[in-house]
Amino acid sequence: MIEVIPLKYGVTFKRVFSQPEIFKQFIFDLLGIRLDIDVVQTEYEYPDSVGYVRIKYDLFAEDSSHRTIVEVQHIKHQDFFDRFLYYHLIGLIEQARTYQGYRFGRAVYTIVVLTSVPDNQSIEFSHAMQDLSFLTEFGKRFSPYPHRLIILVPRNVNQQTPAGIKGWLELIKDSLDSRLDESAYPLELFQQVIAAIKRNTMTPDELAQIKEQESWNMTEIDLRNKGREEGREEGREEGRQDQQQTAARQMLSYGESIEKIELYTGLNRQEIEQLQQPEQ
Repeated sequence: MIEVIPLKYGVTFKRVFSQPEIFKQFIFDLLGIRLDIDVVQTEYEYPDSVGYVRIKYDLFAEDSSHRTIVEVQHIKHQDFFDRFLYYHLIGLIEQARTYQGYRFGRAVYTIVVLTSVPDNQSIEFSHAMQDLSFLTEFGKRFSPYPHRLIILVPRNVNQQTPAGIKGWLELIKDSLDSRLDESAYPLELFQQVIAAIKRNTMTPDELAQIKEQESWNMTEIDLRNKGREEGREEGREEGRQDQQQTAARQMLSYGESIEKIELYTGLNRQEIEQLQQPEQ
């Protein structure tokens, strides 16, 4: 076992997958397409703004026929699906530059790698794909466009995970606890991935960025947990108030005094008097 920096961090993920040969093989194993590229760009922005939200892509590469976008996210935000659908659509819209035609010169593939498993288990798959196919009244589908939005969840890798991408997801998953068995991944390209994420190969600047991201992830988790606990406490308080009010109404119906109801329910005089008033 060796110590590695998990591939849940953007710094680590981009360090590995910005290597053209690794990126090209990853895309081929996932999509079955051969990219003709020499460079994979990180933190890529389009030269001219598109839409109302300024975005950067973690990894971006394109040749004459294909535009490939890869995003890695550890915490699943509430706007997860909306956010990456937007990223995907901007990758299409950016190509339509004139009113004379709405042609998309490149097929757009947006790949999102979610390295956590959401608490609510709303994502129970390791691989899911959305395309732009049409469904006819005859129950048949046809797909005039090759564009794809793909979500990968390494922690959920299973026997039904497509064979081509399964090894990649297993490697990413295996890295997430910061320890990894090199011998489990004999392929030369996987060994290159492992070499790139060994802890002792990281620069001080990269380690600082990783520490900052981890601190931010922990802050987000703490805020979520606090929000859930506050919600539960609010629910418990509402439940207590309902019980107090129900008991007070029963005692009022029996003709009990306000003083006695105060004593038994914990409600004050004003709250009890409000219960005596007819509902509007």
